[in-house]
Amino acid sequence: MSETMQALSVDQLYKVCDHQDLPFRTTETLENFSGFFGQERAIEAMEFGVSMRRPGYNLFVMGNPHTGRFSFAIENLKNYAKKENSKPSDWCYLNNLSDSRYPVILELPAGKAAQLRKDVDTLLESILTDLPAAFESPGYQRSKSRIERDFTRRYDQAVDSVERKAREFSIAVYRDAGSIGFTPVSEGQAMDEAGFSQLPEDEREAFQRNIDFLEEELNEALTELPKWRREAAGQIKALDRETAQRSLAPLFAGLKERYVHQANVVNYLTHIERDLIKNASDIAGEGGTLETRTDQMRINFFQENYGINLMVDNHKTKGAPVVYEAHPSYENLFGRVEYNSEMGALVTNYQLIRPGALHRANGGYLLLEAEKLIEQPFVYSALKRALKSHEIRIENPINEYTGVSTITLNPQPIKLNVKVVLVGGRDTYYLLQELDHDFEKMFRVVVDFDEDVRRTPSSIRNYARLMKTLATEEGLAPLKREAVARLVEHSSRLAEDQEMLSAHIGELVDLLCEADFRRKQKGDELINAPHVEAALQAKEKRTGRLSEKILEGILNRTVLIDTDGESVGCANGLTVLQVGDVAFGTPARITVTVHPGSKGIVDIEREVTLGQPIHSKGVLILSGYLGHKYARQFPISLSASIAMEQSYGYIDGDSASLAEICTLISALTDIPIRQSFATTGSINQYGEVQAIGGVNEKIEGFFKLCQMRGLTGKQSVIIPKANVRNLMLKKEVVKAVADGDFAIYAVSNVDECLELLMGRKAGQLKADGSFSQRSINAEVVKRLREVAKAKA
Repeated sequence: MSETMQALSVDQLYKVCDHQDLPFRTTETLENFSGFFGQERAIEAMEFGVSMRRPGYNLFVMGNPHTGRFSFAIENLKNYAKKENSKPSDWCYLNNLSDSRYPVILELPAGKAAQLRKDVDTLLESILTDLPAAFESPGYQRSKSRIERDFTRRYDQAVDSVERKAREFSIAVYRDAGSIGFTPVSEGQAMDEAGFSQLPEDEREAFQRNIDFLEEELNEALTELPKWRREAAGQIKALDRETAQRSLAPLFAGLKERYVHQANVVNYLTHIERDLIKNASDIAGEGGTLETRTDQMRINFFQENYGINLMVDNHKTKGAPVVYEAHPSYENLFGRVEYNSEMGALVTNYQLIRPGALHRANGGYLLLEAEKLIEQPFVYSALKRALKSHEIRIENPINEYTGVSTITLNPQPIKLNVKVVLVGGRDTYYLLQELDHDFEKMFRVVVDFDEDVRRTPSSIRNYARLMKTLATEEGLAPLKREAVARLVEHSSRLAEDQEMLSAHIGELVDLLCEADFRRKQKGDELINAPHVEAALQAKEKRTGRLSEKILEGILNRTVLIDTDGESVGCANGLTVLQVGDVAFGTPARITVTVHPGSKGIVDIEREVTLGQPIHSKGVLILSGYLGHKYARQFPISLSASIAMEQSYGYIDGDSASLAEICTLISALTDIPIRQSFATTGSINQYGEVQAIGGVNEKIEGFFKLCQMRGLTGKQSVIIPKANVRNLMLKKEVVKAVADGDFAIYAVSNVDECLELLMGRKAGQLKADGSFSQRSINAEVVKRLREVAKAKA
């Protein structure tokens, strides 16, 4: 082993939270934390986005779940909304009395719409009483009777003149069901068919000539009958209008006076009055449409024609509205037109128009989850259209795609003035940005939610106040200083950085709740560090079935992993498996075989399509490193095969490339590798070791295997030096290192790793381009030359 390489000290493996940074005994004495922990950038972006009133400055709150991004968005919006002085308008739909298929919109100041609806309802009730009474009044009935008598008189006079002439010809005139006929008379009695047929033929012919003459006289006398009827109908209609106007004018006058400053209301009331006057006889006259209806049916008739459909009522809204739509379907967002079934047919009217979230949020803020939004058909494109046109249209989007149009309503669009705030993950944001060119223009403000906060004495104290606030909100017991310190340390582990704290507030709340549960089990008053530790261990145990199965497979030699001895062309790599929200590390055997040839380095995982692009890239980098390091003066002619043994799923990531290059060099030089070591790290073409992810889980996975087999003091893990700051290992690993039973080394280049794995010098490059004699690197050059000659 290299004499210069030293294992990492205990202090480098775990950064303890100094109790001096927590100047309190329990969180009871702390003030509540206000605001959002470590989100200064997001707060500034949110303030800018809300304050910028130009079109297109909608917001996208971007961050991972459980970071509190949704609570951050909703609370900030509510705070800004309360400060706004102007209330948004009320919105109503009214019947279009000219064409009921196109309901019209009415905009009113906040709180006025409900009062107007109440006033109109009162007006309609009064009309239901007063209008029929006006048509039943004696004055109306006398005037109507006079018009009818005049018509009857003129009619009777015309018939009487014909009847006098008929008597001269012994012919009688009779009236039957509105028709007039003629019949011969004999001895003062009208003749029937039998009697008439017995008359002599010349008398019958005379009677017939006279009847024909009288019919012509009657037709001439009644020539102006349609004119008389029209005049009478016109006089009655004028009487009806005059009667209705006298009845309705006082009712409308007071209401118009009340809304004299609302021109659109006065205009609509005028339209109602005109329509009622125009149709008064049909509505309330004798034999009209309301005569045969019950009181409730009459009220419904008036409501369906003249009532107010109150869409949005903001009289209780303080400041601007903040609306969150959990299920942003098309109807929930843009509103809908409902239908009733009558006699098997679907019918609708303007009173069945229902608002959506955009209507309720108009004049304020609409909060949506981006992933849910794009899952719904037609919704995202319709939302863009609404934001571009600044109006809300209630439509049926299916008609556009099916080509089948049903008879329905086409409500007048509503003016839209809203800030849309989408909350979503980074992947969603970048996907929309890439696929939709309008996205950046519509959502110009990105509120990027930080996931980590720098770990400083100040942030630690704020973190403690945050825990006190969360515990109070959840009804949990206060925390002791030691419990807070343990939570701070766990937060750094979640952040995978000793100098950072995780901003995943959701996970912190879950942990606090479980720690409080453990406290109750123990019967303690305050949450302490052992309760937090018990909660962490319990969660690991609940989710540890798969990792235990893999470890069991290694222990019973189903999966071949050695933790002692030496072997050529074989090394222990480290992998991390992610299953849902559970991540754990496990060792994996890497093997390499070398033989003369010109195929280069063959990645078996890639050849069978199990190796993903990043893993394949890491293997390809090995060729670059070999050529740069060892073959500057001669060409490489080599065939080598690399495999991740007993892996039957997809492999991605380049964290195995350090172990792979060392295994390749071992197979090439026949220098054995110590199997008590496990290696993780990525390399570049110059042999520099680069940082990787999941370093804590990888170390702990190999440690657990060694612990189960028995710690010997020789078992170790090699990691990149750049990953030292990411170490926040479990207490049992730290203790084993402190006791000398386990070791962790950090390397910055391949040579350092080779010296640890092979126990001999890697060798320095001399001025003549050769390496030190009997060094590892010298053996590599020698072997590469031999293979090249064998190939030749």
